[in-house]
Amino acid sequence: MSNSQKNQGSIIAIITMFFLYAMISFVTNLAAPIGVIWKNQPEIGGSNLLGMMGNFMNFFAYLFMGIPAGKLLTKVGYKKTALLGIGVGFIGVFIQFLSGFPTGLMGFYVYLLGAFISGFSVCLLNTVVNPMLNLIGGGGNRGNQLNLIGGTLNSLSGTLTPMLVGALIGTVTASTQMADVNLVLYIAMGVFASALVILSFIPIKDPEIGKVTAETKFEDSPWAFRHCVLGVIAIFVYVGVEVGIPGTLNFYISDTSEKGAGLSANAAAIGGFVAGTYWLLMLVGRFISGFIADKVSSKMLMICTSGTGILLITLAMIAPKSITTTMPLFTGNSFAMLEVPLSALLLVLCGLCTSVMWSSIFNLATEGLGKYTAQASGIFMMMVVGGGVLPLIQNYIADNAGYMISYIVPLLAMAYMFWYAFFGSKNVNTDIPVE
Repeated sequence: MSNSQKNQGSIIAIITMFFLYAMISFVTNLAAPIGVIWKNQPEIGGSNLLGMMGNFMNFFAYLFMGIPAGKLLTKVGYKKTALLGIGVGFIGVFIQFLSGFPTGLMGFYVYLLGAFISGFSVCLLNTVVNPMLNLIGGGGNRGNQLNLIGGTLNSLSGTLTPMLVGALIGTVTASTQMADVNLVLYIAMGVFASALVILSFIPIKDPEIGKVTAETKFEDSPWAFRHCVLGVIAIFVYVGVEVGIPGTLNFYISDTSEKGAGLSANAAAIGGFVAGTYWLLMLVGRFISGFIADKVSSKMLMICTSGTGILLITLAMIAPKSITTTMPLFTGNSFAMLEVPLSALLLVLCGLCTSVMWSSIFNLATEGLGKYTAQASGIFMMMVVGGGVLPLIQNYIADNAGYMISYIVPLLAMAYMFWYAFFGSKNVNTDIPVE
């Protein structure tokens, strides 16, 4: 094969991985806006808890697939694992599409099955996309650059998904059905199918897999490190915060009952715009952090962002619904000034805070782990299940005590991360050999 053919194949592979990076966020962020449809079905009765069940099932899959995904990557390689993830993703989205045909609760159960299978896909793709881009880029600065670009597309997709769904369904009523978002599901299935075909014909050579594991003796495990164990908890609650803030906010804005934000016209569309703007600010935060991360420690980033998050959530919880403000909401192609409760603006600003938390927690929790870092990464992937558990708890509280009171869940999680950054992240197990 000539160099030009190799370069062409690499470019196609890079573009394919970028699409998959975007699809990870696209599939994950479908859950909250589609949940708005299901919670308004007569059989569901407006339950926010049940409306968030699709999100829970998506993240629940990580608990089962986190470590097996890493083992599968080691056994069959990057390309086959990616192909499997793409195929599973197509099946998951297709089952969600089929949920629009059965009536009543049966359709809801089919949707939950599709969301669970989609979660397997997203976990597999999360496991393979980062190292695969690094491999294609040849490692070093080039590999890191490709991952940064992929992360930006991931955030952009997360920004547009709730907006697209919200724009399609407008104001949600009991007559709104899954068929109203079929266009989004067609797009998802089309991208998965295209990626499966394209990647099948791209030759990608795996690096030497398993060599280090076979030659390395592990006298202990990541669980032997106190700061790692506390960091695992921090990852669990962080993903719950990242998902729960915009997901519940979408429900709040879209709710046209007296419990909601008080909007009526195009409430679901505005809810999607608000949630999308949160993800847009996460994109902005990640972009900015790329310039300052080498000058500010992960500990200081966590202290500042979690402290600010505590303040923003507290103010949002105590701000009366009657106090409104206008804010620039990204509507997909431009910004528009729309009136929303002040609490919505405060919660959207939390996106700037959560944008840097995953990498900061990971760095703090794996500091000094040496050869145990890879094992810790598998555990962290399992703890993504927090993105399903905490929002479920939050929306149970929202059903029984009100939307703003439910934000006590992300508030307590922020407080834990603040404590972890200050005190819990210190490595006190320096006597354990890690070479």
